[in-house]
Formats: sequence, structure tokens, C-alpha cells
Amino acid sequence: MGDYILYTSESVTEGHPDKLCDIISDTLLDAYFAEDKNSHVAMETMASKGMVFLSGEVTSSARFNIIDKVREAILKVGYDSEEKGLDGNNCIILPNVSVQSPDIAQGVDRAGGVIGAGDQGMMYGYACDETEEYMPLSITLAHKLCKRLTQVRKEGVLPYLYPDGKAQVTVAYDDDNSIVGITAVVVSTQHCDSVSMDRLREDVRREVIDAVIPAHLILPGCQIYINPTGRFVVGGPEGDTGLTGRKIIVDTYGGIARHGGGAFSGKDPTKVDRSAAYMARYAAKNIVAAGLCRKCEVNLAYAIGVPDPVSVRVDTFGTEELPISIIRKAVNETFDFSVAGIIRNLSLLNVSYRPVAAYGHFGRLDLDLPWERINAVKTLQERAVSHMTVEIVKQAKAKKGSNLKDLASLLDA
Repeated sequence: MGDYILYTSESVTEGHPDKLCDIISDTLLDAYFAEDKNSHVAMETMASKGMVFLSGEVTSSARFNIIDKVREAILKVGYDSEEKGLDGNNCIILPNVSVQSPDIAQGVDRAGGVIGAGDQGMMYGYACDETEEYMPLSITLAHKLCKRLTQVRKEGVLPYLYPDGKAQVTVAYDDDNSIVGITAVVVSTQHCDSVSMDRLREDVRREVIDAVIPAHLILPGCQIYINPTGRFVVGGPEGDTGLTGRKIIVDTYGGIARHGGGAFSGKDPTKVDRSAAYMARYAAKNIVAAGLCRKCEVNLAYAIGVPDPVSVRVDTFGTEELPISIIRKAVNETFDFSVAGIIRNLSLLNVSYRPVAAYGHFGRLDLDLPWERINAVKTLQERAVSHMTVEIVKQAKAKKGSNLKDLASLLDA
């Protein structure tokens, strides 16, 4: 469609097999934290036909019936019969959970309350100013489509829908990176055997797509696909095996930003795959909200057992309003990227993780998430101005008039 730059993002419903597994893993994480805030949890779930298998490492004083918690999570999603793909009432649930390795524990739990990273790796956080969520439009709309699919199913608006489903949105940008509109929308939803494709497509277009996608964004010739292969009766874990951590792009930025590779669900905050990704998003969102740039990606990297990151990188993709060196200085002075600092400043021991297991961990205006707050804006602005002032003085002393004028104009702005 023309010479536009196209970006596509996908989301899935909470009934998608992989998302169901994320939900189960985070439901158990919340259950451990409810009784013991010092729990160390790394919970993995696999769901297949008639069976859910749990594995992982847990060190906790919490005691509860794991099988009951898992059944409750499955039923809450809507899997209450084999016809839908899984029956939470009587499916086989096999727990195989062991204690965290003491070799890892010795690096995580340090004397004096110091916390070492639970693993090595790199994490990314991203934000942009194109939506009120500070998220890319394509992933924002894909999430909203999937949430709407679940809403019309659970509220009985389209009672023939089943839990499994997914959506995809393609957004066109011009050469100035401004949004032009939407060129393609794809929605696939599981359904009961008796509904016709004509009725399903008509209903989903009216109740889901038209209810979510602003009409002015749909470009002429936009491709709308609803269950493009037709019948989608066999779904859920019966149709496809689910695994925790297999929808990491859905969980983050829809492929628009980079990803370090680590999954989130089922992991306590000492696992930097989760906590540092949240902190990187928090920093990036506040940087954009402060008006320092239009797009921002923050990259953190850690070594196992080491409290502080081995590297911090800030990329503004040429959208910065101040010299990037000034922004980086302000960022390093504003945010504490140590593992203990992240857990403390984002209150990660007091967060309910189950709600973010589906429909994204970021940009959630429906939830009050600590990493989504923009409460560091003033500090960032003040520190950026302070460093700009120092730079202007340096330039003045060096008598670089043209640079001084440019810097002064930025400071006034």
C-alpha cells in the first residue's frame, strides 16, 4: 500500500495456550508472595490435551494447595469443558517443583540486604509518544482487540466464542515516522461448532473490530481478515501445546523495540529478566514523558550474583530534544538500576502479577503498575537542565559562540 513504512504487531487472548500457561505461572507466583514476600520462584507451566504440567524451582515458607490454585486459574479463563480445549474441573495436573539451586541462591541473597542478579542477561525498555499509553500503536490496538474478544465472550455478547484467540494490526508510517493509518487487521477466534462463518465474521467485525479501531485510522483498501482459514473449533491446549514464556513479544512492544530474550511470567523480582525489564520501561517512559525525546529505548545488562548492572545504554533514535550525552547523565543520576533498588523503588514485592500475564505488561492504563507511573519527570528535567547549564558555561568559557547559541536555545525550550 503505497511507499509507507509498515509495522505489524500481534496479541493473543488469555485463552491462548501459551498465555494460559503464563497466567498459571503468575497465579502461583502471587500465591507464594501472598504468604512469603521473600519467596524465590521460577515457575514453568506446560498445557496440552487434558493435562497441565508444572515444573520449576521454589524456595518459600508459603503453603497452599497448588493443584487447587491451578484449577481456579484455568476455570477463570473459561476452560470448563473438553469441548473448549481443556476442562479445569477434571484435567490432570502434575506438579514437579523443586528447591532453588543453592549455587544460585548464594549469589542472589547477599549479606546486609544486598541482592545479586538472579541471572546474567540483557533487558530492554521502550517508550514512544504516539499513544497515550506511550506504546506503539500497533501493539496497543492488538491488545485492545484481544481484550474485547474476551469481554464479549465473558459478558455473553457473543456467547458462542471460546477462550482461544489472537489479533494482529499493521500500521503505516510516512517517511517522517508519523502515523498514516492502518492497512491490515487480522482477528482469529475459537468458536462453538454450531455458529456459521458468516454470522461470526459479521458479529466480530461489529462488536470487536469496529468497537476498537478508530474509523479515521482505517485507510482505503485496508485488509480485514476474520478467521481467514474458516473453522476454528479445536483450540486451547487441545489444539496446540502451551508453554510459559513463549509470547515475549506480545508481552512487551510487539516487535517494535528490541528484546533481550528473557520471559517474565512465573519469576520473582530477583530474576532480572522481569524486574530489570520493568525498570527499563519505567526509565524510558519517564524520559519520553519529560519531553527529552519522542522515542527511547533503555538497555540494561547484568551478571549473575552482581547487584549493579554491567552496562546501561540509552538510545533516542535521533528524536532527542537535548544532546544525548545530557540525557544519559540525567538518567544515570535519576534511576537506581541495582537489583535491590529496582525491587524497592517499584514495590515489586507488593505487585499482583496475574493481571499482567495477558494483554501486555506495559501500557496498561487499566492497572496502577509502579513501572508505568511517570513520577520521575520533574527530576529528569531538573537534572537535564543542570547539566545543560554546565555545558553552556563550558562552551562560553571556550568562546564557541555558535554552539553556545544552539545550547542556550535548547535550554530555553
